[in-house]
Amino acid sequence: MKGKSTPVNQEDSAGSPDKGEPVFLVIGKLRRPHGLRGDMLMEVLTEVPDSLAAGAEVYIGDAYEPLRIQRCRWHGKLMRIAFEGREVREAVGKYRNTLVYVHSDDSPSLPEGEFYHHELIGLRVFDEDGEILGIVDQILETGANDVLLILNEEDQEILLPVIDSVILKIDLNQGEIRVHLLPGLLPE
Repeated sequence: MKGKSTPVNQEDSAGSPDKGEPVFLVIGKLRRPHGLRGDMLMEVLTEVPDSLAAGAEVYIGDAYEPLRIQRCRWHGKLMRIAFEGREVREAVGKYRNTLVYVHSDDSPSLPEGEFYHHELIGLRVFDEDGEILGIVDQILETGANDVLLILNEEDQEILLPVIDSVILKIDLNQGEIRVHLLPGLLPE
């Protein structure tokens, strides 16, 4: 599962939004001004940096201030980025250590079989026999593989690793995930 951009909305600093509210995905964190022409160094926090190109609109900070990218290029492990209308160092200094977002509708398409985390939040999870296990509440990033945190009807947590032997099918159109339960995955 690639595209691990974190979804956020204006009511909540992380997670899935209420119905009808826009979803913003964190793609980077502005670190510090670089040079005299308004460039900043940005830590890239997305595995799909395709949305980082001249002319693209991004949203800065908790207020989601819309800015258009004027230019960007890699600068070692960081991205050197500049915004239209912010051509001097003093105009961008206020953005130091601020998150950069894109609107989820503007995020690039992922290859077949890969999903953004926000697309999975709220999906119903069924076992192979069609029994509902619960709803995807969160996705935990563990390093080895992601883990779906499922809440069942009794608000108990079920943790399912996102591995081929467990996740059989993800169907966004149907709003469901089919899984194979390995021994020990369900709470006693």
